[in-house]
Amino acid sequence: MAMGPGLSIGPRLVQGQRQALVMTPQLQQAIKLLQLSQIDLAAHIEAELEANPLLAVAEEGAPDIERGSPDAISTEPPPDMAAALDRPSLALADGPAESEPSREEYRDLGGDGSAWTMVGAGGGENGDYDPLANVAERAETLSDHLLAQIRVDFTDPGDVLVASRLTGMLDETGYLTADIESVPADFGISRERLEAILARLRRLDPTGVFSRTLAECLAAQLEDRDRYDPAMRSLVANLDLLAKREFAVLARRCGIDSEDLADMIAEIRALDPKPGLRFDPPRADTAVPDVYLRPVRHAELGDTWEIELNSDALPRLLVDRRYQATLARGARGKEDKAFIVERAQAASWLVKALDQRATTILRVTREIVRQQDAFFRVGVSGLRPLVLRDIAVAVEMHESTVSRVTANKYIATPRGTFELKYFFTAAIAGRHGAETVSAESVRARIRHLIDAEVATGILSDDAIVELLGKEKIDIARRTVAKYREAMKIPSSAQRRRVKREIADQARSAA
Repeated sequence: MAMGPGLSIGPRLVQGQRQALVMTPQLQQAIKLLQLSQIDLAAHIEAELEANPLLAVAEEGAPDIERGSPDAISTEPPPDMAAALDRPSLALADGPAESEPSREEYRDLGGDGSAWTMVGAGGGENGDYDPLANVAERAETLSDHLLAQIRVDFTDPGDVLVASRLTGMLDETGYLTADIESVPADFGISRERLEAILARLRRLDPTGVFSRTLAECLAAQLEDRDRYDPAMRSLVANLDLLAKREFAVLARRCGIDSEDLADMIAEIRALDPKPGLRFDPPRADTAVPDVYLRPVRHAELGDTWEIELNSDALPRLLVDRRYQATLARGARGKEDKAFIVERAQAASWLVKALDQRATTILRVTREIVRQQDAFFRVGVSGLRPLVLRDIAVAVEMHESTVSRVTANKYIATPRGTFELKYFFTAAIAGRHGAETVSAESVRARIRHLIDAEVATGILSDDAIVELLGKEKIDIARRTVAKYREAMKIPSSAQRRRVKREIADQARSAA
């Protein structure tokens, strides 16, 4: 085929123009700060204070964000950064911070060009305060307790090394749930020798450590008490029946009567199913509220809500302009000056991002409180269906922004402390045109119906569906079963057995 004039095949360079939105490091920082919890944010601020000499904690009663004024250097953001700040609304994109957000998601993090303000409410330092005065002495851990016994009971250095490795593989309850298949190869020993070491470790205090299952743990403690007879062995082997409270079947399998079974069950309940926790008790993570909600009586508006950001856990930050000017006067070259400019801009951006974070959290929280007003007044029955889009449209933000704002954020209310995510629940259709109801309120209603049961009137899942239908709640039986199992509520058959046993015990006592 003949080629036309001017046509050529081969590589060539082509110059063109295109427009794209680029996620700057400063915007990535704003996104990161927005989704941090109060505790993580405090740690991040502490790290920034150590890394940036121009970032300072405001003293009590500091009049303005910037102390002094630089006389040798300017820290205004460069043109591209200023353009990003002046944008009416910037976006928070879904996905990792390194990805490029779409145009419609570039929202919600912009400023209005006004003066940057302080964030938080820290206090001045007390020179008499000793940070170590209230530090408790280090308690003995399970690992410490076991290693001390291993050093006494094991004489072979190789066995000590293997035993120490196995100790490090225990979980907090004292169970050996980790995979130990690689241990023989790592130490050049046989599987038989590993099992012999494990057998010796299971004799250590507390009894039951190094067990792989609950049955092994209970069996070890019963053997230590010389109570692991054939009947008890059968009981331990059928713990699933004990959990289901199928006592008649359990008694037949153990070959005993109901009175002996009751005594054996009492012995089982006296054992420690998690022996390691006596040394390393689990610590509950403290939920630090980001927002406080308080009822307020207004002369004109009546009962309303006051929403206040919790800034007590965060220091008030500012850019130390006086120290910046001092550094600028002592700068010897372009690299020194560039470093000062970069640090000043980083400090200013952090303060701006923290201020914008606080503003965004308050905006979203106010709208959540407005839409879930009935919950705060009457409880979970007043919780209405709500999705991220409802809040995003109301506050003119992107859904991803609302998602980040509500993640790991807590609000302290007169009804308790809740994660902001708690107020977003799916909708369940109402029957015959009735209003939709919140899935969370339906779960609360199911629990209330089951808690009100009597021994002669245990409700099946079908019966619960019928009762909810009378309340104009359209829900399937499988959905009731799913909600019940999620709340760890036994089936109707199991509840009936428990109620019957309680009634029998009450009659016997009478």
